[in-house]
Amino acid sequence: MVLAHLRHGILPFVAFAIYHCQNSLSNSVLTRPRVWLHLTSLHATACSLYSDSSQAVSTETTTMASVMEGAVAPYSVESRVIISRLLDLGEQAVGQTVVAGGWVKSGRLQGKDAFAFLELNDGSTAKNLQCMVYKEAHDLSKLIATGTSLLIRGEVKAAPAESKQKIELHVTSPDQILFFGGCDPTTYPVPKTKLTLEFLRTIIHLRTRTSSIACITRIRNCLASATHSFFQDNGFLYVHTPLITSSDCEGAGEMFQVTSLLAQAEKEREAPLPSDDDLAEAMRKLELQEAKVTELTSKDPETLNKKERKAIKQEQKRLDGLQSAVADIEKQRQKFGGMPFNADKSIDYTQDFFKKPAFLTVSGQLEAEIYACAMTSVYTFGPTFRAEDSNTSRHLAEFWMIEPEIAFCEIDSCMSCAEDYIRYCCKKVLEQCRTDLEFLAERYDKTCIDRLEAIVATPFKRITYTEAIETLEQHVAEGKVKFDEDKPVFWGVDMASEHERYLCETVFNGPTIVYNYPKEIKSFYMRLNEDGKTVAAMDILVPGVGELVGGSQREERPDVLTERIQSAGLEPEQYSWYLDLRRYGTVKHAGFGLGFERLVRFATGMENIRDVIPFPRYPGHIL
Repeated sequence: MVLAHLRHGILPFVAFAIYHCQNSLSNSVLTRPRVWLHLTSLHATACSLYSDSSQAVSTETTTMASVMEGAVAPYSVESRVIISRLLDLGEQAVGQTVVAGGWVKSGRLQGKDAFAFLELNDGSTAKNLQCMVYKEAHDLSKLIATGTSLLIRGEVKAAPAESKQKIELHVTSPDQILFFGGCDPTTYPVPKTKLTLEFLRTIIHLRTRTSSIACITRIRNCLASATHSFFQDNGFLYVHTPLITSSDCEGAGEMFQVTSLLAQAEKEREAPLPSDDDLAEAMRKLELQEAKVTELTSKDPETLNKKERKAIKQEQKRLDGLQSAVADIEKQRQKFGGMPFNADKSIDYTQDFFKKPAFLTVSGQLEAEIYACAMTSVYTFGPTFRAEDSNTSRHLAEFWMIEPEIAFCEIDSCMSCAEDYIRYCCKKVLEQCRTDLEFLAERYDKTCIDRLEAIVATPFKRITYTEAIETLEQHVAEGKVKFDEDKPVFWGVDMASEHERYLCETVFNGPTIVYNYPKEIKSFYMRLNEDGKTVAAMDILVPGVGELVGGSQREERPDVLTERIQSAGLEPEQYSWYLDLRRYGTVKHAGFGLGFERLVRFATGMENIRDVIPFPRYPGHIL
């Protein structure tokens, strides 16, 4: 600013004055070398200063333009700025004319209705942009309604000293209201008053307008980005595994079935089934045709002329058609409600789309192993499904899983990978979503920031399953804790969430890795340890959630794996491809699965998992 004043004020005048002196002084004076040199030097200095100040102002203008350009949302109309970036610029943006767009969080009339203060938010930050709109620009009574959408142009001005923000946007004329989307406050279900999370689940399509869900969404986005960054930076390949599968990775049997038979059954439900007379008539025609073909083909083939050979082919074709017709009638008669059944009353899946039972996947792990056993380190990140009829705060029917698989890896390295990944994600959220965390800490969980900082700073505790059970038994015996009668503690029990949370929240007061579980409570693909009783499996337990990660070293020995498949009550033939990975170039490998919604829940402090996924699916609820 000083250079600008020099440029437009003093320096041009000084340079002109010196130049004028040089041309006006008498020859006698100019012949004095010292005077001439002084004037020439002063003129050159003044001109140089003028040139430098001009360049500085030009650079200052260019820099400000580039700064503002960095705040503009790509591909947006009218070069709309992103509110979070505009607020980050703060006083640097004062004096600039910008376009901002978003939804009104709250509005109020001021100055005897001469102007209105609007809190505008575009979803980029938990903070709102304060806009001061004058009555000359628009009907203020329509602008102040919560939920109204606006695209406005205005001048950025410094906010009053007592304001929470450093800047505000002033809108003064009608041509600065570029777009207006009204919102009826009498019917809009998301007023500016505080709403419960339970109520927001009943209006899934509008709950993203609230600050709480918006904060959670930004944190979820940060965690998803961090997930890809971590694995990509560590040499993993991202693999898209199928959503439709014929394998049950978990062996739980709680899977959503995928079939085209129901749609087919709906079409055929009203169609009458073939009667006994229909079948008898078809059989009679078939028998007559069989007799006819038999008679024609009983002759010596070498004595047949061209016409007779052609007749045999035609009659044989009719016979094939009649045989198919009889088979179709028999299949139709075995249907019930349009569904095809076998003679033993089991569903005839040979008439289904895939010719066998198919399901929505509960895990992409088995398919990821295919790629790990050829490309070393891979990971999946996609939706999975579980048809568990549960209405708890910890379960969803559709959820996202992160599942890395690492070749030439054993259980210890797998635990280290999982620990590093969790720590990396927590660090990124602390760096990039501090404002959102502060908002959630103020309203829901005061410890969420401290919890994340502890994860980043503290190594995870590692204990065996046996040590965990012994610790729980000791604390129960000493009266330090009492679990429900239906959740006893003994070696071989599949620890309940209460057991897991007690270990990480009370005993060790931080993330805890439990490993070497009894084989009976873990999946068939987990590597059997040398003791023959436990498998190289691990779970990571974190405060507030319980189990966050489940992983293992995979069984690489084909004979042991076959036996484990059979012990689980599964058919080895269905997993022949999985066994082939061991038959041909087997390799030690390991991996883990992390429920993404549990990670988001851990980071945000939300109690109900339905609040951390955009569209929660659970029994009786689907948008």
